[in-house]
Amino acid sequence: MPELPEVETVRRGLAAQLTGRRITHVTVRRADLRRPLPPDMGQVLTGRVVQGFGRRGKYLLVHLDGGQVLIVHLGMSGRLFVDARPSGAAHEHVVLHFDDGVVLSYVDHRRFGLMELAEAARIDEHQLLCAMGPEPLTADFDGPALAKRLHGKDTPIKAALLDQRVVAGLGNIYVCEALFYAGLSPRRRAGSVQGGRAARLAGAIKDVLEAAIEAGGSSLRDYVQASGELGYFQHRFAVYDRAGQPCPGCDCGAAVRRIVQSNRSTFYCARRQR
Repeated sequence: MPELPEVETVRRGLAAQLTGRRITHVTVRRADLRRPLPPDMGQVLTGRVVQGFGRRGKYLLVHLDGGQVLIVHLGMSGRLFVDARPSGAAHEHVVLHFDDGVVLSYVDHRRFGLMELAEAARIDEHQLLCAMGPEPLTADFDGPALAKRLHGKDTPIKAALLDQRVVAGLGNIYVCEALFYAGLSPRRRAGSVQGGRAARLAGAIKDVLEAAIEAGGSSLRDYVQASGELGYFQHRFAVYDRAGQPCPGCDCGAAVRRIVQSNRSTFYCARRQR
């Protein structure tokens, strides 16, 4: 599933190409994705001007004139492509046509994504967004802020960081990477990550996310940028999907381990991460 860096990369690509463009018409080829599409979505979007693109966690926010916001989640396999014309692909479910002839196509063969309409003035109250934790790339996300979110939690730190109510936008890949650079075991009790540990972890989260965005995200299966290009951060993984390989960047002599936590693979160095 695309995580914060992938959605942020898509957001930046779309903002550069589509901000200020008017939607002339909308082609909706099916009535549902993970959940039913708004029945009036095509009517609401037609004639609207794109004022900008935002992001909340793993959700893409398309801000339109008239006070409307289109909320998009890419799910497991969703892709957004900007091109000169619709591709006509079998899984191209929604196409936005713009006044300069360019189109934005949403392709999703698993249909785990979603699209919702919301009012800009009340976007923070929307059911999909209202319970989300802080954005990790903001200036006020630091050690004390993270320690406060983790205080009293008995779950493993890996599970806590995957909880979108604790920190928005993190997923399996970047949690594994951040814990490695912070030197924290994914098994460690979340509530014990306080003080210096929380500061190291908050810094590692920021550093990993920023590096991944700079690399265009990670392309493992379905994810590509809005231009169709692949991301490249997968070539810089320290531990994710590297089970059995030497621990990078240290002389501990240990191999990266893989364990299963909450039905998800976790990769870490048992000697480096405590």
